Amino acid sequence: MATRIKEKYQAEAIPALKQKFGYKNPMQVPRLEKIVINMGLGDCKDNAKAMEVAVGELALISGQKPLVTKAKKSIANFKVREGQNVGAKVTLRGSRMEEFMDKLVSVALPRVRDFHGVSAKAFDGRGNYALGIQEQLLFPEIDYDKVEKIRGMEMIFVTTAQTDEECKELLSLLGMPFEKA
Repeated sequence: MATRIKEKYQAEAIPALKQKFGYKNPMQVPRLEKIVINMGLGDCKDNAKAMEVAVGELALISGQKPLVTKAKKSIANFKVREGQNVGAKVTLRGSRMEEFMDKLVSVALPRVRDFHGVSAKAFDGRGNYALGIQEQLLFPEIDYDKVEKIRGMEMIFVTTAQTDEECKELLSLLGMPFEKA
């Protein structure tokens, strides 16, 4: 079963991108490769229960079990020891990625207060886009009453686009609401 994002990509995005950038071969058309969701949990490094709750919330949002990331170095100023749990991340591909993208653009982002679109300046120069969200409450899976602490997260949209312009066009065709300049 094809997701709404996949249908939108095949029906609208491929022809529009081919026309705008003059691709000869359909395989040249940029596509979304993966979405990496990262949540920094440095404040939970000593509290195993809080870490477990945050990882559970990320699993609910993404539909996949997160990988708990560990500190690579000890940093005395932050009271971090090497090997301590300091975050969680999920890499979404395929249908899970498409479902997450659909949920993000059609449900979560419209729930942001005073929303004027996402920043058009968060491209890395190689056709990837980074989006930061300040609270996990935007997602419908999160029960407001069970949230202990509001946490932010970063999402990296990795595409096969060669330039930022191609990436922006691809994401906007898939429904990403960029702010008007």
